[in-house]
Amino acid sequence: MLPMDKLLQIIRRFEFLEAKLSSGAPPAEIAALSREYSELKPVVSEIRAYQQALDDLAEAEAMLKDPEMRGLAEDEIPLLKARIPEMEQALRLALLPKDAADARPAILEIRPGTGGEEAALFAGDLLRMYQRFAETQGWRFEILELQQSDLGGIREVTAHVEGEGVFARLKYESGVHRVQRVPETEAQGRIHTSAATVAVLPEAEAVELEIPASDIRIDTMRSSGAGGQHVNTTDSAVRITHLPTGLIVTSSEKSQHRNREIAMQVLRARLYDLERQRVDEARSADRKSQVGSGDRSERIRTYNFPQGRLTDHRINLTLYALPQIMAGDLSEVVQALAAHDQAAKLAEMEA
Repeated sequence: MLPMDKLLQIIRRFEFLEAKLSSGAPPAEIAALSREYSELKPVVSEIRAYQQALDDLAEAEAMLKDPEMRGLAEDEIPLLKARIPEMEQALRLALLPKDAADARPAILEIRPGTGGEEAALFAGDLLRMYQRFAETQGWRFEILELQQSDLGGIREVTAHVEGEGVFARLKYESGVHRVQRVPETEAQGRIHTSAATVAVLPEAEAVELEIPASDIRIDTMRSSGAGGQHVNTTDSAVRITHLPTGLIVTSSEKSQHRNREIAMQVLRARLYDLERQRVDEARSADRKSQVGSGDRSERIRTYNFPQGRLTDHRINLTLYALPQIMAGDLSEVVQALAAHDQAAKLAEMEA
C-alpha cells in the first residue's frame, strides 16, 4: 500500500498550481509553475485512478453482504485485486525523484582513448551512431567543434543535441567505450582493442549559471585544420579558461562571435555538470555503483565486431545486434539502462 498522506500532498500541490496559473501568476513565475504543473499532471491522474480503484474495491467488498449483488461483486473483486498492484507499481515509478536535467538538451563530447588512429576512427563511428540515433528520435544534432585525424577519424568532437527527453536518454552514455575489431590500419588481420571516451553533459542556461567576467580569460588565436582537404586557417579561434577550476574550452569556427558563444555554452555545461557531480557525491556515497554515475573513467561498454556483439558491463547486457546498433538503433540499450536505474532507485527508496 502506498502512503496516502504523500499522495494527498501531491494532489494539494497540483491543485494549488492549477489555481495559481488560472488566477494569473506573476510573469516571472509562470515558466517555473507551468513546468511543475506539467510534471505533476500525469502523476495526479494516476493517483486519482488509483484512489478510484481502491474505492471500487471497498464498494465491491461491501456488496458481498447483499445477496442480490454478491455475484457481481465476486466477478469484480478479482479484477480489481489484480489491477491495483500494477497501479501501485506505476505510481512508485512516477514518484521516484526526478533528475531536473532530464528534459534538457545535451552537450555530447567524444574523444579517442588508447589505440592511436584506430581509436580516432572508432570515435568517428560513435559520432555517426549518435547522429543516426538522434535522427530516429526526431532530435536536432549540431556539431559545434570537430577536429579530424589524417585518416578521417576524430581527434575531438563536441555536439549540441536538442529535442524531447535528450539528456534523459543519453546520460547513460558517459564513460569509456571499448572496441575489439581488426583495424583498417592492420595488415595482418589481427584483432586490436582500443577505446574512446564519451561525455554527455546537460546544457545549462545562462540565467541559471552566471559566470563572472573576472572568472574567465578569453584568448583569440589562429587555428589550422588537419591538413590536405581539411585545411582551415582562421584568426577567429577562441579559447576560454575558467580560472577557478582550470577548465579550458576552445572553439574554432569561422566566426569569432560564434566561437565565443559556443565556448561559453560548453563551459556552462561543464561547470553545471561539475556541480551536479558534487551534489550527487554528497548525497550518495555509493554513487559510482549507479548506472547514471557519469564517471568518465569507467569502462561501460564493449563493441566486439568479429562476434557482432555489444556488452554493457554495468547491467550485464549482451546483444548480438552490433551492426544495427552502430546504425543508430540504440533504443533497446537505452531502455534497458533506464529500467535498471529505475529498479535501483526503487530499491533504495523502499530500503
